[in-house]
Amino acid sequence: MKIKKGPWTITGSKIVYQNPWIIVREDKVITPNHQDSIFGVIIMKKGVSVLPLDDQENVYLTQEYHYAVEKVTIEAVSGGIDDGESKLDAARRELKEETGLTANTWTSLANVDPFTAIVNSPNYLYLARNLSTGISNPEGTETIKVIKVPFSQAQVWAMNGKITHSATVALILKTALLLKK
Repeated sequence: MKIKKGPWTITGSKIVYQNPWIIVREDKVITPNHQDSIFGVIIMKKGVSVLPLDDQENVYLTQEYHYAVEKVTIEAVSGGIDDGESKLDAARRELKEETGLTANTWTSLANVDPFTAIVNSPNYLYLARNLSTGISNPEGTETIKVIKVPFSQAQVWAMNGKITHSATVALILKTALLLKK
């Protein structure tokens, strides 16, 4: 087996760990400087992040303890895309589950690859507008507090580091640029 990937050559590959959300793969490679080596790749379930923005320019963010980073974070609505589900359907489902909100207007703001060095984890970004309220139904592992803040405050938090979730920062900054047009 020899597969070229850019300036790298893969000579072998094996999955060393797998669960429903991630796959950890170890590749035997020939590096761009022609050395034999190994390279670890983490493949995460594709995801979506949604920034709900109401007519008064408030956004609805989630506040939740996240196990991996060991802290409470403030983020846009985010979650994985289920098998057979479209990106937009996943965004609609996550918005409803986490906040109880539904939206009549959806704007795709492209996608981000939050960890390009060793993680394959595309995250598709959406701005949700023309909102209606309803009842949330978070997953059993989620203890989510929804916070409503002025969009201007969310921009400050994205810039000063109070919001550290990269997809949320990208969503806020992309939305700010979109609203200026």
